[in-house]
Amino acid sequence: MPGGPRAGRLATPHGTVQTPLFMPVGTLASVKGVDVGRLADTGAGVVLGNTYHLHLRPGEEVVQAAGGLAAFMGWPGATLTDSGGFQIFSLADQVQITDAGASFRSHIDGAAVRLTPEDSMRIQQSLGADIAMQLDDVVGLPAEPARVEEAMRRSLAWAERCLAAHSRPDQALFGIVQGGLDPQLRRVSAEALAGMPFDGLAVGGLSVGEGAEAMRTTLAATMPHMPVDRPRYLMGVGRPIDLIDGVAAGIDMFDCVLPTRCGRTALAFTFAGVLKMRHARLRDDLRPIEEGCPCPACRHSRSYLRHLFLAGEMLGPILVSLHNLTMYARLMQQLREAILCGAFEAVAAGLRQQIDGDAD
Repeated sequence: MPGGPRAGRLATPHGTVQTPLFMPVGTLASVKGVDVGRLADTGAGVVLGNTYHLHLRPGEEVVQAAGGLAAFMGWPGATLTDSGGFQIFSLADQVQITDAGASFRSHIDGAAVRLTPEDSMRIQQSLGADIAMQLDDVVGLPAEPARVEEAMRRSLAWAERCLAAHSRPDQALFGIVQGGLDPQLRRVSAEALAGMPFDGLAVGGLSVGEGAEAMRTTLAATMPHMPVDRPRYLMGVGRPIDLIDGVAAGIDMFDCVLPTRCGRTALAFTFAGVLKMRHARLRDDLRPIEEGCPCPACRHSRSYLRHLFLAGEMLGPILVSLHNLTMYARLMQQLREAILCGAFEAVAAGLRQQIDGDAD
């Protein structure tokens, strides 16, 4: 199946969005520090929530009573819910995973929780996101080959159970390709999922400790086996350079906490590299973070934003988070326009040279 960069449109019950796109992470029905009005102004079209977190609090029944995830958070656009597989791997205590499902202790209060593919589908249908994800078995890397294969095959079995349990016609369901860094396992997973009636496929199990080069190699080995007639989603990735590489490989959708997490720690992403907002050299710098950026942070000087961080004012993290989300949306738009005009390779090469490093 051919790969390469592509531009498209993704139709959802909450409107049609252009791809490639980046989805801000609103784990608990909130993108940290960013109200939905300003979030829309960044250019975001889809926001990601999380099944594991929303199940624990406030509970899917509360979200359902409010009219679903978008209505609950006051978001006018589309939403996607991650299945909870990654959070079981990364957050839960005393996890026991079997073919039946996962049993674990809540990271909040230690309460016993059980999550099966059927549970994940029931919760996500109650949450009412436009796109739901299958429950998968996530493995940190490096890992023993036997454990990686076990997780891949278990995820395939869970994919079939998710399809059987999913009955909401207005909600798309995506499968998740697993297989660690093994090209053959990735091929088996991708080809099996491509033969199932999923509305889209995601590449999961990356950005879990393997390093950037291994991630690129694995993605390159996986993409030829992904169907071309459905959306392709790279989960949990990543840096601006990773987004460029992902689009080049044929990925349509991305999500990551990085733009807001870095915004809260005084790191601003620009088309000329990363700007460290606490740096002493910015004390008298009256330029915006980035010339031509329409975000609210860039109405202020670097000097002022540095002052906010040093003074402990919450406005600093809010503004830089907004800038980073705007930059990611602008990057996606630039890549889309380059694809449409046949100039992707040249544009991507120029961006790679400028974007991966420290800004002046």
